[in-house]
Amino acid sequence: MYLNEAATYNSKNTLSFSAFFELNEVKASTLSYENNEYVEKVVEKFTQKDDLNSSFYDDTKSLNFVYPNLRKGSKSTLKYSQKIKNPRFLTPFYFGEYYPVKKNKVTIIADKNVNLEFRKFNISDDKIKFTKEEKRKKTIYTWVVNDQTEFDFEADTPTFKTILPHIVPIITSYKIKKENKQLLGEVSDLYNWYYSLVENVNIEAPNQELVTLVSKITADKKTDLEKVKAIYYWTQKNIKYIAFEYALGGFIPRESNEVFRKKYGDCKDNSSILYRMLEIAGVKGSLTWIGTRDIPYTYKEVPTPVVDNHMILSYENNGRTYYLDATGRYIKFGIPTSFIQGKEALVSYGKEFKIKKVPIIDAKINAVIDTTTIKIENGSVLGTAKTSISGYPKIDLFHNLEDENTQTKLKQLYNNKFVKGNNKFLINSFKEINKYHYDNDFIVDYDFEIKNYSKKLGNEIYINLNLNKDLSFYKTDKKRENAIEYDYQRYFSYTTKLEIPKGYKVDYIPESVKVSSSLLTSVITYSVKNNHVIYNHKITLNFLVLSLEQQKKVNKQIKKIEKNYKEIVVLKKE
Repeated sequence: MYLNEAATYNSKNTLSFSAFFELNEVKASTLSYENNEYVEKVVEKFTQKDDLNSSFYDDTKSLNFVYPNLRKGSKSTLKYSQKIKNPRFLTPFYFGEYYPVKKNKVTIIADKNVNLEFRKFNISDDKIKFTKEEKRKKTIYTWVVNDQTEFDFEADTPTFKTILPHIVPIITSYKIKKENKQLLGEVSDLYNWYYSLVENVNIEAPNQELVTLVSKITADKKTDLEKVKAIYYWTQKNIKYIAFEYALGGFIPRESNEVFRKKYGDCKDNSSILYRMLEIAGVKGSLTWIGTRDIPYTYKEVPTPVVDNHMILSYENNGRTYYLDATGRYIKFGIPTSFIQGKEALVSYGKEFKIKKVPIIDAKINAVIDTTTIKIENGSVLGTAKTSISGYPKIDLFHNLEDENTQTKLKQLYNNKFVKGNNKFLINSFKEINKYHYDNDFIVDYDFEIKNYSKKLGNEIYINLNLNKDLSFYKTDKKRENAIEYDYQRYFSYTTKLEIPKGYKVDYIPESVKVSSSLLTSVITYSVKNNHVIYNHKITLNFLVLSLEQQKKVNKQIKKIEKNYKEIVVLKKE
């Protein structure tokens, strides 16, 4: 039932299906309250579309429809049946939503020869009533929740799977023809199935052109590490990421020869050609299954295909594991893609496997280091700056730069990215160094002007040297009710040198300020040297996710720094 005027925004609805999830008997309708009674209007048009959004794409399609005449007071009904063709693919059941739920009942009826386990997440047993009963040759599992209040949706909250109460059903084994068949329940069960899908990939001889290419790429490389790096960069640059699969093609990599011939593929195909190219170079890689950060489970918690959605290649050298994901571009060798940081990886060693944890990249690798020199002329600030960017911020910026194909668009982008002082900041000219380079920091040299930024009153000049106030972006709303998630940890370093105008001396500089904790460190210092006021501001953000309690601590620290953001330097005429 739709309780307000926003009902029309819910008119569009979508159901997903694929070769594994067959959709049948879909019926939908709107019940509109007219003349003191509900009148039913049946949905007659259903439109089928390909769904191309998933990394681990398995031919998912969507069935789209619109509830007719949906408005305040209306009800919608939806009924459909679904046939799941692989017993490993049972999906979670959710007991809460971002709207109130009057009653939610889930019933699973299983043959007695089918053994089930249920992994619970975010569930309070006193709210959700569970019963299990035996009837003839069936076992009936039932969960009921009444009057579930809505869960608040907030921007940048970690995946809803960390918030909404749900169960993940797992068929651990079943008995057929008096024989017990083990299916899932342990990580080894999941791995054995995964391995059965990949063990016969790349058994044909490698394409001679591919062999020649690998020899050429690695010809001047002296170590295995250098060879792997060269092959990894070639794959990122030359194999385009396109996901288009059918049925088990969503789980089985294509032959490396086919990927090489087509020059495109999905995450598994990228892993396949990486594996083969390393093999040609005499180096051993390992196919690796992994879930992106929007999947919060460990392999032990949920040893089913629900736990992951991505494939990469792992390489070990001198006790260190390198996680190679060639689906993106500009990813520096030695750092994983940002969306798998901190995640468990299921690494294949033939019939054996290991679970490893992908590291979270240190804040100082994801650095923005800015050195600026400014002078004051007629109230305006004229300056030159060098901004050096590394790690994930560099990757993000390179992706942005791909869309800026004119000098005007580029300048506009840099005006937004490097803005200093206020909205009157304007770059006059710029120079790019190491653009699209995988290893080296990206550097932009530029000169700029900020009109009417300083203030002159009598024989004094006032200027705020806090040209960049990035830390304020990380202060969260005190009314927030959920954790907040960021793409990666960050480091900022700003140095601003103010040339003291002729005939003036420094009358006042603010005191230095520092806050420090395991989550956030920020330091602002001022000094006077060689006719310059030198301002330094360093920020280290050591978090990916902040709980509500952590947000309070970080906000308190940020407020202390923000007080200094208002401080000014005073120059007095001699």
